Amino acid sequence: MSSCNGNCASCGSSDCSDRKKKSLLESLNPKSSVKKVIAVVSGKGGVGKSTITSTLAVAMARRGKRVGILDADITGPSIPKAFGVTECQGADDHGLYPALTRSGIQVMSINLLLDNPGDPVVWRGPVIAGAVKQFWTDVIWEDVDYMFVDMPPGTGDVPLTVFQSLPVDGIVIVTSPQDLVSMIVSKAVKMANMMHIPVLGLVENYSYLTCPDCGKKIEVFGKSHLDQISQEFDLPILARLPIDPHVAECYDSGMMESIDTDSVSDVVKAVENLD
Repeated sequence: MSSCNGNCASCGSSDCSDRKKKSLLESLNPKSSVKKVIAVVSGKGGVGKSTITSTLAVAMARRGKRVGILDADITGPSIPKAFGVTECQGADDHGLYPALTRSGIQVMSINLLLDNPGDPVVWRGPVIAGAVKQFWTDVIWEDVDYMFVDMPPGTGDVPLTVFQSLPVDGIVIVTSPQDLVSMIVSKAVKMANMMHIPVLGLVENYSYLTCPDCGKKIEVFGKSHLDQISQEFDLPILARLPIDPHVAECYDSGMMESIDTDSVSDVVKAVENLD
């Protein structure tokens, strides 16, 4: 428009071609460097999303990459326990330094800031969303090649905040082999499409249990429906992971960095293809 002064706030026109959409992305801490951000999401709780996040971080670190995990599941944080870390490295005038795992994975979680990790976080949605933003803006992430964001389940306040406030490059959807999965995955995929963020693929957790005596695969949660979902949304199945007591034991004892990560090799390749 010929009379445009560049100040959209003072203009009453709603259909001006010069009007620019305001970005909601938060600025990274000036001393931070993060190259790629991958969100690990699930439409419902209890599918082992945090375990998958931890496994992917370990796998990528073993490839010589510098890795960070932002635990966005504020009311149900479990990432610190998986790696046996209990406190951040400290803070200064520049910001807060995340915890470091044995292999150098950088971790930030609300449980690292609580006096007692067992205390509940009884906060309303906007406060929780604000904390997630601060994990991005106030924490000093040092030369991170890949940051994995462990998301809370569902499509609520925090997932929306992450998708709008962080420069998410791709999404991995974690699910389980149950009938209701089709609806749950549908919600997650449609939210990703609304946010214009590519879905890298699907990971089915708890897909089966291998009998320790005969080696037979037992479908504890019933027959998988993932193939139909994959075809419906034209998304690749990146992994089908078994129920593994050893992985659960490592997670509970803070020894996730000792697990075998071959099962997520295709997921890692999908993440690397973002480059």
